[in-house]
Amino acid sequence: MIESCEEIGIDAGIEDLCEIIREECAAIHRYLRHGHLAKVYENALAHRLRGQAMVVEQQYPLSVYDEDGTHLGSFVADLVVEGTLLVELKTCPALRPEHLLQTTGYLAAAQLAHGLVINFGAPALELRRLFRAAGR
Repeated sequence: MIESCEEIGIDAGIEDLCEIIREECAAIHRYLRHGHLAKVYENALAHRLRGQAMVVEQQYPLSVYDEDGTHLGSFVADLVVEGTLLVELKTCPALRPEHLLQTTGYLAAAQLAHGLVINFGAPALELRRLFRAAGR
C-alpha cells in the first residue's frame, strides 16, 4: 500500500480522478456529516460523480476464481468509477487494516490496479488510496 499515486509514477488521469472523488467526498461529509448508512453516501457520491459526466457503476458484481478456474464465490464492490477505479465506502469509527486488505482483494478479483477506501463514519473523513501491481 502507498499513500500517494505519484510515488510510483501513476498517470495523471488516475491522480486527477482520485482528487475529484476526494473533493466530492469532503463536500458530502461536510453536508451530511457522519451517522448515515453507507448506502446513503454511496448514492450521494454516485450522484455527484454522474453530475460531472463520469461513468459510475454501483454494486459492481465481482467473482473470485481459484488458480484452476473454479468459481469460489461472488461479492459486490460499492463503486467502480470510469472503469478504472474501485471505491469501497465504510461508515465505521475508524478505518482498520482489514478494510484495506479487503479492498486489495477486491482489486485483484476485479483485475484493477487502483482503489480508494473512504470512511464517512468518523467525525473527520478518512480516505486511503491503494495500488495493486500487475500480476499480484
